[in-house]
Amino acid sequence: MTVTAAFDPVRPLMGVEEEYFVVDPRTREVAPGAGPVVRRAAGELGDLVCTEITQFQVEAKTPPVAGPAELERELRRMRDVVAAAARAEGLAVLASGTPVLGDAVPPPITEDPRYDLGIENYRALHDEQAICAGHVHVHLPERELAPLVCNHLRPWLPALIALMANSPFWTGRDTGYAGWRVLSWSKWPVAGPPPYLESLEHYESVVAALNASGALVDPATVFWDVRPSPRLPTVEVRVTDVPASARESLLLALVVRALVTVSLGRVRDGDPGPRTPGELLRAAYWRAARDGLDGHGVDPHTGRAVPVAEIVAGLLEHVRPALSDSGDLEAVAREWRWLREAGSGAARQRAALKARGSFEGVVDDLVERFLS
Repeated sequence: MTVTAAFDPVRPLMGVEEEYFVVDPRTREVAPGAGPVVRRAAGELGDLVCTEITQFQVEAKTPPVAGPAELERELRRMRDVVAAAARAEGLAVLASGTPVLGDAVPPPITEDPRYDLGIENYRALHDEQAICAGHVHVHLPERELAPLVCNHLRPWLPALIALMANSPFWTGRDTGYAGWRVLSWSKWPVAGPPPYLESLEHYESVVAALNASGALVDPATVFWDVRPSPRLPTVEVRVTDVPASARESLLLALVVRALVTVSLGRVRDGDPGPRTPGELLRAAYWRAARDGLDGHGVDPHTGRAVPVAEIVAGLLEHVRPALSDSGDLEAVAREWRWLREAGSGAARQRAALKARGSFEGVVDDLVERFLS
C-alpha cells in the first residue's frame, strides 16, 4: 500500500492485505503452489500480489482507497484475479485462518534469505506457521502520534478477533475454537497486543531492545497486532483471521478506519489512551478466539464476561461519530446485519461440515464462497 495522497482526517486512505491458502481441488489439502499462482496473478496485479513465508500461502493487497465502494471493488478484483490464476494452475484458493486439511506441519518454507534468518532464529515456531490473517492499513502521516493511537485501539482488538473469527479447524480436526489462528500465533515473542506506549521514543526504544535481545530478525518484524507500520505512513491492524468474504473485509476495514479516526481525535485532545492491563487483554484474546461471535467476551472497560454482541455493539457505538462523518455508517450497519444473520466465518465453516458431512466438503464450501 503506497500512500502519496494528502491526509484527510475524516476519510483517511485505507488498504487491506489478505492471505489465502492454495489447495489441491482433488484432495482438498493445502498445496505448495503459491509461487506459480503469484507469478500468473502478477500479470494483472503487479506487486499487489506476492508469496508468503510458506509455499501454501498467497498474499494480495488493495491499493489505498478512500471510499467503501472503491474498496469493495478492489477486494473483489484481487480475489477474482488470484482465483483465476489458481484455476489456470490446476489449483484453488480459499480464505481461512488455518488449513482445513493437509500435511501442514512443518510447512514448506518459501526460499528467501530473510526467511532463512527467521528459521535460524525461531526454529520450530515455524512448524505451525501455515496461518492466514487479514491486515488493515489506515493513513496516518504524523508518526509521532501513531503509538498513542495504538493505545486507544488496544482494548478493542479482542472484539475484532471475535468479529472476524474464521479458523475453527486445523488439518482435519475441530479445535473447539472459533479463531484457532490467534492461539497458534500467540507463541511468538512479538505477537499479540503491543505494550502501552508513552510516545514514539518509547516505542522505538522498546523495538531497539527487542532487536538487541535477538527476539527480532530486524526492526520490521515487530508483529504486534496493532503497530505503526515500519514501511508506510500508516497504522496497521493485523489482529484478525483472514475474513471469509470480501464483504467481511470491507466491514473490518471501515470499522478499523473509524477506530483510528476516533482515536486520533482523542490523542489530539491530549488523551494518551486507556491503560488496559496486558493480563486482561490476554484473557480477552483467549475468550474472543474461543467463542467468536457466538458466545461471551471480555468487556474491555470492566473485565466482565458479557455477550460478544454487546461488545461489538459498544464498539460500533464508540466509532459511530467517525462512521457518520465519513459517510460509512450505512455500509457498516448493512454488513453487520448481514454478518449476524449469516454467522461468522467459523460458524459457516462448522455449518458446512454438518451439511456436507466431511472436511473435504468444508474446503469445497470455502472455495465456492471465496468469490461470493
